[in-house]
Amino acid sequence: MKQSPYSPESYSRTSSILGEAVCKSLGLFVIPDDFVLSVVIPVYNEEKTLTTLVNAVVDVPIKKQIILVDDCSKDNSRAIMSAIQKEHKEDPFNTITLLYHEVNKGKGAGLRTGFAHATGDAVIIQDADLEYNPNEYPMLLKPIIEGKADVVYGSRFLGNHEHRVLYYWHSVGNRFLTTLSNCFTNLNLTDMETCYKVFRRECIQEILPKLQQDRFGFEPEVTARIARKGFRVYEMGISYSGRTYKEGKKIGWKDGFKAIWCILKYGLN
Repeated sequence: MKQSPYSPESYSRTSSILGEAVCKSLGLFVIPDDFVLSVVIPVYNEEKTLTTLVNAVVDVPIKKQIILVDDCSKDNSRAIMSAIQKEHKEDPFNTITLLYHEVNKGKGAGLRTGFAHATGDAVIIQDADLEYNPNEYPMLLKPIIEGKADVVYGSRFLGNHEHRVLYYWHSVGNRFLTTLSNCFTNLNLTDMETCYKVFRRECIQEILPKLQQDRFGFEPEVTARIARKGFRVYEMGISYSGRTYKEGKKIGWKDGFKAIWCILKYGLN
């Protein structure tokens, strides 16, 4: 593997040529050589995208623990996971951990299973589809590595990154849920429902024993618990390539009502 552009040696060479100001504008900074990112990927019937997604995660120039949690898939996802682990068995930059649910429980349950096995310095959530771009990991990690943040949310509604144009009412619903959540948490997030949430490992493990939601109610629940703990939260703009229901999108209107219930439950309790 080529030397990471975020390594101390590479950054020193680049900054000596371009200068600190240019490096900052390009988003370059130093990631310590011993830093490890745990990537938790819940998997449910993702045979069409799983290999491409994991390859994209592997290509990110950061040492990683990649945790694949199969939530009792009915397709070929488990066989693909095994093949991925075998392929990267000798890869010092990417260790692959496979975990399994024998009964389908939901995304939130899969994430709790993954968090319990995370050993990296920071933990990021990655969906197994191709809606979110792993190349944006370094940008999301920057506030944590620089000691500014405990948690970073990647916002689909912040900044000028590219977005696939899809469902209008979904965007309205997401903004409504975020606003309602903010009313109870006193955070000023723009995208509470985002997949990309990055935590210092100590932070997510501190709230892990209290997490309860098995499905998409995880998003408002974890946000409420983060706010209650007083963790330092940052938000960064990200790109988004949403998929249609025909392409495999799973969240539906019932999950929206459950999110409202979770916002009220964890915001008032």
